Amino acid sequence: MEHLVRVHNEKDRQTMEWLRRNIGDAAIAAAIQRCENSGKPYLSAVCRQLRVRVPEFPLPRRESPSPVAEQSLATIRHILAARNALTVAKPISARQKATPTPFA
Repeated sequence: MEHLVRVHNEKDRQTMEWLRRNIGDAAIAAAIQRCENSGKPYLSAVCRQLRVRVPEFPLPRRESPSPVAEQSLATIRHILAARNALTVAKPISARQKATPTPFA
């Protein structure tokens, strides 16, 4: 059935599976034919044709962070540590002279 309708993500796959279990392939195919656009209809349009409200499906959570996320966090920590080291290294009087006050 996925070749007849637009299925873009895991939620769409779960919705399609639910529709097939609870509505049936024949009713889904008829609803797809009733959709007005000439190409593949969106799954939401098929649900409107069927006049059904699909339940919310919980998306599976990742057990561990991805390597890309870990690398990004490491880079952010490095930048913040370097910025903090520069701020601590400057004497307080030098920081006060370098920043103009808005009321001066």
